[in-house]
Amino acid sequence: MTTTIALAGKGGVGKTTIAALLIKYLMETQPGSILAIDADPSSNLNIALGLDLDWTVGDIRENLLDEVQQSLTASGAAMGTLRGGMTKQSYLDYEIRSALAEGDRFDLIAMGRSEGPGCYCAVNHNLRHVVDSISKNYRYVVIDNEAGMEHLSRRTTRDVEVLLVISNLSQRGIIAAERIASFRHDMDINIENAYLILNGQHGDIIPEPLQERIAAMDIPLLGAIPHDEALLEFEFSGRPVVEVDPQSPVYQAACELFKKIL
Repeated sequence: MTTTIALAGKGGVGKTTIAALLIKYLMETQPGSILAIDADPSSNLNIALGLDLDWTVGDIRENLLDEVQQSLTASGAAMGTLRGGMTKQSYLDYEIRSALAEGDRFDLIAMGRSEGPGCYCAVNHNLRHVVDSISKNYRYVVIDNEAGMEHLSRRTTRDVEVLLVISNLSQRGIIAAERIASFRHDMDINIENAYLILNGQHGDIIPEPLQERIAAMDIPLLGAIPHDEALLEFEFSGRPVVEVDPQSPVYQAACELFKKIL
């Protein structure tokens, strides 16, 4: 059985860092392989995981559309085949599996850039099947989403067992997290559990105005992860977050939260 965990949050709240810490936690405590899906168009989860990224699904999608345009005059183009007789589904399956970046007990696939001016309905339908097929081979799937969760809303993945909405400790951050959390009610996808995580907390107490706002939200607070100056070195140098000291306050706090959902 595959367990899918999705993370979402507005830019700059540390969502990708927490996604990398979650993957580190899974590697160290849970059996089975892990698929990381970078669904944020900025595509920087690979840096946090220490992997090179050559191709994204967005690149493959655009290349496929180019192939389709070049094959329009061929007899099989209208029937869903490309030059040489390869089907679009087979093309996507081969290219996406080739684009997987392989790590230690985890692989990464990046969705990449958003759609251009062409018609993507059929391509996205095929992409969903390819990503679903790949996901079945993993015990865990961790999805780093953009704020709008477009990747999930287009149903290019299966049901989600846990959605983690990340926010910093500010009213603007909490309001953004509340809006992001509300998106889940409008999606044609089953999200079993959703939680709020506060990132970058200074001290042990959440300011009272934020506590009041959080208490009124329709998503429970899972917990908070403290601010850690030592982790800034990873951001400045590009050092992979998965190399963080297991005894660091950030990782220890994150582990306590992950234990609650696994």
